[in-house]
Amino acid sequence: MARIFCIANQKGGVGKTTTTVNLAAGLVRIGQRVLVVDLDPQGNTTMGSGLDKRALEATVYDVLIGAAPAADAIQHVERVGYDVLGANRELAGAEVELVEIDQRDRRLKLALAEVQDDYDFILIDCPPSLSLLTLNGLTCAHGVIVPMQCEYFALEGLSDLVNSIKQVHANLNRELHLIGLLRVMFDPRMTLQQQVSDQLQAHFGDKVFKTIIPRNVRLAEAPSYGLPGVIFDPTAKGSLAFVEFAREMVERVGLHGGRGSAAPAPAPTAKRKA
Repeated sequence: MARIFCIANQKGGVGKTTTTVNLAAGLVRIGQRVLVVDLDPQGNTTMGSGLDKRALEATVYDVLIGAAPAADAIQHVERVGYDVLGANRELAGAEVELVEIDQRDRRLKLALAEVQDDYDFILIDCPPSLSLLTLNGLTCAHGVIVPMQCEYFALEGLSDLVNSIKQVHANLNRELHLIGLLRVMFDPRMTLQQQVSDQLQAHFGDKVFKTIIPRNVRLAEAPSYGLPGVIFDPTAKGSLAFVEFAREMVERVGLHGGRGSAAPAPAPTAKRKA
């Protein structure tokens, strides 16, 4: 059964999508079977994985409202090696429609239960707010990965996110925990970033991932080609850091190498290919 993780931060522009697609590609590189779920109506994770969000026949929106099972909406993307449950702007309407649906905060959990055995990891890219969509992600997840820049205002919003995780843990999902904080877009030449990094480690201890993702031009260029940086330029510093982060994730959740070492995982047989 897959381990399910939300990539979440209530602050926008902190690298959630970059983290999601590159962690997914890094996990595939070390032999894991991965599904990426795009819960953001902007659909950036979908596009950054090589899919045209405008051409999708079924999306996570259809899954949430019960119009399609997850297996019919999931696509395998050959170029990146992982599966995608994509999103487009139709998903924005789900916020209103879910209000009238039974178990509205558990719709994603129920849908993913049907495909969970096909994967080692399911990564959910959440929108930058504690919306009903984010709540669906948190309710079905085992843990939360928080990408954050080492800047002052990032610390301000972090306490709100941690409190939100505690509330969901207490009321909706007893399995939910903060897995770790990932320092992204890190520039060691900036004194403030180093100071904030030190504060994070002092306060959160081993909840701060050892891997640090550096600020890297190749990671920023990759989405325009519809690829994660790990695929676009495997030798870039940022790409190598994400592969190292994937290894740290596997070790942290106790899978210890999954099904193999460096070979890409084969696609589950029932999925459409893109």
